[in-house]
Amino acid sequence: MNDFLWGDTTPMGIARNAAMAGHTFADRTHAGRALADELLALGLTGPLVVLALPRGGVPVAAEIARALGAPLDLLLVRKIGAPFQPELAVAAVVEGSPPDVVINEDTANLPGVDEAWIQAQLPAALREIERRRGVYLAGRPQQPVKGATVIVVDDGIATGTTLRAALRALRRRHPARLIVAVPVGPHAAIAELDDEVDAVVCLLEPRPFRAIGLHYRDFHQLGDDEVCAALNAANAGGQAG
Repeated sequence: MNDFLWGDTTPMGIARNAAMAGHTFADRTHAGRALADELLALGLTGPLVVLALPRGGVPVAAEIARALGAPLDLLLVRKIGAPFQPELAVAAVVEGSPPDVVINEDTANLPGVDEAWIQAQLPAALREIERRRGVYLAGRPQQPVKGATVIVVDDGIATGTTLRAALRALRRRHPARLIVAVPVGPHAAIAELDDEVDAVVCLLEPRPFRAIGLHYRDFHQLGDDEVCAALNAANAGGQAG
Protein backbone atom coordinates (compact mmCIF):
# COMPACT_ATOMS: atom_id res chain seq x y z
CA MET A 1 0.00 0.00 0.00
CA ASN A 2 1.30 3.44 -0.83
CA ASP A 3 2.29 5.99 1.80
CA PHE A 4 0.59 9.37 2.02
CA LEU A 5 3.16 11.63 3.60
CA TRP A 6 1.42 14.72 4.81
CA GLY A 7 -2.27 15.16 4.18
CA ASP A 8 -2.93 12.03 6.27
CA THR A 9 -5.26 11.63 9.26
CA THR A 10 -2.70 10.69 11.89
CA PRO A 11 -2.25 13.13 14.79
CA MET A 12 1.07 14.29 13.31
CA GLY A 13 -0.48 14.74 9.89
CA ILE A 14 -3.39 16.75 11.28
CA ALA A 15 -1.01 18.94 13.28
CA ARG A 16 1.16 19.59 10.26
CA ASN A 17 -1.79 20.52 8.09
CA ALA A 18 -3.06 22.88 10.77
CA ALA A 19 0.36 24.52 11.04
CA MET A 20 0.50 25.04 7.29
CA ALA A 21 -3.11 26.23 6.87
CA GLY A 22 -3.24 29.55 5.11
CA HIS A 23 0.49 29.50 4.44
CA THR A 24 1.72 31.16 1.28
CA PHE A 25 5.05 30.22 -0.26
CA ALA A 26 7.24 33.19 -1.09
CA ASP A 27 8.12 31.61 -4.45
CA ARG A 28 8.97 28.26 -6.02
CA THR A 29 12.42 28.20 -4.43
CA HIS A 30 10.89 28.57 -0.97
CA ALA A 31 8.45 25.75 -1.74
CA GLY A 32 11.30 23.55 -2.93
CA ARG A 33 13.22 24.05 0.29
CA ALA A 34 10.17 23.11 2.34
CA LEU A 35 9.70 19.94 0.29
CA ALA A 36 13.41 19.13 0.56
CA ASP A 37 13.14 19.18 4.36
CA GLU A 38 10.35 16.60 4.22
CA LEU A 39 12.23 14.38 1.79
CA LEU A 40 15.43 14.53 3.82
CA ALA A 41 13.48 13.31 6.83
CA LEU A 42 12.56 10.14 4.92
CA GLY A 43 16.18 9.00 4.81
CA LEU A 44 16.03 8.01 1.15
CA THR A 45 18.97 5.96 -0.11
CA GLY A 46 20.53 6.08 -3.56
CA PRO A 47 20.61 5.96 -6.39
CA LEU A 48 18.31 8.99 -6.40
CA VAL A 49 17.06 10.94 -9.41
CA VAL A 50 14.94 14.10 -9.29
CA LEU A 51 12.71 14.77 -12.31
CA ALA A 52 11.03 18.14 -12.77
CA LEU A 53 7.99 18.97 -14.87
CA PRO A 54 8.88 22.18 -16.70
CA ARG A 55 8.56 24.92 -16.50
CA GLY A 56 7.23 25.60 -13.01
CA GLY A 57 8.53 22.44 -11.40
CA VAL A 58 12.17 23.14 -12.23
CA PRO A 59 13.08 25.69 -9.52
CA VAL A 60 11.18 23.60 -6.96
CA ALA A 61 13.03 20.46 -8.01
CA ALA A 62 16.38 22.26 -8.12
CA GLU A 63 16.22 22.86 -4.37
CA ILE A 64 15.32 19.23 -3.76
CA ALA A 65 18.14 17.94 -5.96
CA ARG A 66 20.65 20.16 -4.18
CA ALA A 67 19.48 19.07 -0.74
CA LEU A 68 19.57 15.37 -1.63
CA GLY A 69 22.76 15.57 -3.68
CA ALA A 70 20.87 13.99 -6.57
CA PRO A 71 20.99 14.66 -10.32
CA LEU A 72 18.19 16.79 -11.78
CA ASP A 73 16.53 15.97 -15.09
CA LEU A 74 13.24 16.76 -16.83
CA LEU A 75 10.07 14.77 -17.42
CA LEU A 76 8.65 16.32 -20.57
CA VAL A 77 4.87 16.31 -20.90
CA ARG A 78 2.37 18.68 -22.49
CA LYS A 79 -1.19 19.34 -21.50
CA ILE A 80 -3.90 19.38 -24.16
CA GLY A 81 -6.52 21.94 -23.19
CA ALA A 82 -10.22 22.19 -23.90
CA PRO A 83 -11.28 24.17 -27.00
CA PHE A 84 -13.00 26.86 -24.94
CA GLN A 85 -10.53 26.91 -22.02
CA PRO A 86 -6.92 26.00 -22.91
CA GLU A 87 -5.86 25.83 -19.26
CA LEU A 88 -8.41 23.08 -18.55
CA ALA A 89 -6.67 19.78 -19.25
CA VAL A 90 -8.58 17.21 -21.30
CA ALA A 91 -5.52 15.07 -22.03
CA ALA A 92 -1.74 15.04 -21.79
CA VAL A 93 1.02 13.69 -23.98
CA VAL A 94 4.43 12.44 -22.78
CA GLU A 95 7.49 12.12 -25.00
CA GLY A 96 8.31 8.60 -26.11
CA SER A 97 8.22 6.17 -29.03
CA PRO A 98 5.32 6.25 -29.51
CA PRO A 99 4.21 9.20 -27.38
CA ASP A 100 1.96 8.27 -24.45
CA VAL A 101 -1.43 10.04 -24.45
CA VAL A 102 -3.58 9.97 -21.30
CA ILE A 103 -7.19 11.18 -21.38
CA ASN A 104 -8.74 13.05 -18.47
CA GLU A 105 -11.98 11.14 -17.96
CA ASP A 106 -13.45 13.99 -15.91
CA THR A 107 -13.33 16.38 -18.87
CA ALA A 108 -13.53 13.97 -21.79
CA ASN A 109 -17.23 14.67 -22.42
CA LEU A 110 -17.04 18.46 -22.48
CA PRO A 111 -18.39 20.24 -25.59
CA GLY A 112 -15.92 20.10 -28.46
CA VAL A 113 -13.70 17.48 -26.80
CA ASP A 114 -13.36 14.28 -28.77
CA GLU A 115 -10.68 12.04 -30.28
CA ALA A 116 -10.41 14.26 -33.35
CA TRP A 117 -9.76 17.35 -31.20
CA ILE A 118 -7.07 15.60 -29.20
CA GLN A 119 -5.36 14.19 -32.29
CA ALA A 120 -5.38 17.63 -33.91
CA GLN A 121 -3.52 19.09 -30.92
CA LEU A 122 -0.84 16.39 -30.75
CA PRO A 123 1.58 17.73 -33.40
CA ALA A 124 1.94 21.11 -31.69
CA ALA A 125 2.34 19.47 -28.29
CA LEU A 126 5.06 17.14 -29.58
CA ARG A 127 6.88 20.00 -31.30
CA GLU A 128 6.96 21.90 -28.00
CA ILE A 129 8.28 18.84 -26.17
CA GLU A 130 11.07 18.53 -28.74
CA ARG A 131 11.82 22.25 -28.51
CA ARG A 132 12.08 22.10 -24.74
CA ARG A 133 14.39 19.11 -24.84
CA GLY A 134 16.72 21.00 -27.16
CA VAL A 135 16.61 24.31 -25.29
CA TYR A 136 16.68 23.08 -21.71
CA LEU A 137 18.93 20.04 -21.96
CA ALA A 138 21.19 21.17 -24.84
CA GLY A 139 22.03 17.63 -25.86
CA ARG A 140 22.52 16.41 -22.28
CA PRO A 141 21.59 12.69 -22.12
CA GLN A 142 18.64 11.63 -19.99
CA GLN A 143 19.42 10.46 -16.48
CA PRO A 144 18.91 6.69 -16.21
CA VAL A 145 16.07 5.87 -13.83
CA LYS A 146 15.99 2.08 -13.98
CA GLY A 147 16.45 0.76 -10.47
CA ALA A 148 16.57 4.27 -8.95
CA THR A 149 14.36 6.03 -6.44
CA VAL A 150 12.81 8.72 -8.62
CA ILE A 151 11.26 11.89 -7.20
CA VAL A 152 8.90 13.67 -9.61
CA VAL A 153 8.38 17.33 -8.80
CA ASP A 154 6.01 20.07 -9.92
CA ASP A 155 5.04 23.44 -8.44
CA GLY A 156 1.53 22.17 -7.70
CA ILE A 157 -1.29 19.97 -8.89
CA ALA A 158 -4.65 21.14 -10.23
CA THR A 159 -6.46 18.26 -11.97
CA GLY A 160 -3.44 15.93 -11.90
CA THR A 161 -3.99 14.83 -15.50
CA THR A 162 -0.61 16.01 -16.75
CA LEU A 163 1.23 14.47 -13.83
CA ARG A 164 -0.55 11.11 -14.08
CA ALA A 165 0.33 10.89 -17.76
CA ALA A 166 3.97 11.55 -16.95
CA LEU A 167 4.00 8.95 -14.19
CA ARG A 168 2.49 6.23 -16.36
CA ALA A 169 5.11 6.84 -19.01
CA LEU A 170 7.85 6.89 -16.39
CA ARG A 171 6.82 3.50 -15.03
CA ARG A 172 7.84 1.99 -18.38
CA ARG A 173 11.43 2.97 -17.54
CA HIS A 174 11.34 0.70 -14.44
CA PRO A 175 12.32 2.87 -11.47
CA ALA A 176 12.71 0.96 -8.19
CA ARG A 177 10.55 3.48 -6.33
CA LEU A 178 8.48 6.41 -7.52
CA ILE A 179 7.73 9.43 -5.30
CA VAL A 180 5.75 12.57 -6.13
CA ALA A 181 6.66 15.79 -4.33
CA VAL A 182 4.50 18.91 -4.76
CA PRO A 183 3.92 21.97 -2.58
CA VAL A 184 0.14 22.12 -3.03
CA GLY A 185 -2.79 20.28 -4.58
CA PRO A 186 -6.44 19.36 -4.03
CA HIS A 187 -7.05 16.37 -1.79
CA ALA A 188 -8.93 14.39 -4.46
CA ALA A 189 -6.14 14.75 -7.02
CA ILE A 190 -3.51 13.80 -4.44
CA ALA A 191 -5.53 10.73 -3.43
CA GLU A 192 -5.82 9.60 -7.06
CA LEU A 193 -2.04 9.35 -7.25
CA ASP A 194 -2.17 6.38 -4.84
CA ASP A 195 -2.32 3.91 -7.72
CA GLU A 196 0.46 5.61 -9.65
CA VAL A 197 3.29 6.00 -7.14
CA ASP A 198 4.83 4.56 -3.99
CA ALA A 199 4.62 7.74 -1.93
CA VAL A 200 3.32 11.31 -2.13
CA VAL A 201 4.75 14.32 -0.32
CA CYS A 202 2.33 17.26 -0.49
CA LEU A 203 2.64 20.19 1.89
CA LEU A 204 -0.80 21.75 1.41
CA GLU A 205 -4.18 20.24 0.53
CA PRO A 206 -6.49 23.27 0.86
CA ARG A 207 -10.24 22.70 1.01
CA PRO A 208 -11.77 24.07 -1.06
CA PHE A 209 -8.99 24.16 -3.62
CA ARG A 210 -9.12 27.10 -6.06
CA ALA A 211 -5.79 27.61 -7.80
CA ILE A 212 -2.12 26.77 -7.33
CA GLY A 213 -1.01 30.38 -7.74
CA LEU A 214 -3.05 31.55 -4.75
CA HIS A 215 -0.55 29.82 -2.47
CA TYR A 216 2.49 31.69 -3.82
CA ARG A 217 3.32 35.34 -3.37
CA ASP A 218 5.45 35.14 -6.53
CA PHE A 219 4.03 32.78 -9.15
CA HIS A 220 5.25 34.44 -12.33
CA GLN A 221 5.45 32.47 -15.56
CA LEU A 222 8.99 31.23 -15.94
CA GLY A 223 11.02 31.96 -19.04
CA ASP A 224 13.32 29.48 -20.73
CA ASP A 225 16.37 31.29 -19.38
CA GLU A 226 15.20 30.78 -15.78
CA VAL A 227 14.60 27.09 -16.41
CA CYS A 228 18.06 26.61 -17.92
CA ALA A 229 19.72 28.52 -15.09
CA ALA A 230 18.01 26.40 -12.44
CA LEU A 231 18.97 23.16 -14.21
CA ASN A 232 22.57 24.20 -14.68
CA ALA A 233 22.98 25.44 -11.11
CA ALA A 234 21.48 22.31 -9.59
CA ASN A 235 23.59 19.91 -11.66
CA ALA A 236 26.74 21.95 -11.06
CA GLY A 237 26.30 21.61 -7.32
CA GLY A 238 27.53 18.04 -7.12
CA GLN A 239 25.72 14.75 -6.79
CA ALA A 240 25.68 12.13 -4.14
CA GLY A 241 26.46 8.57 -5.02
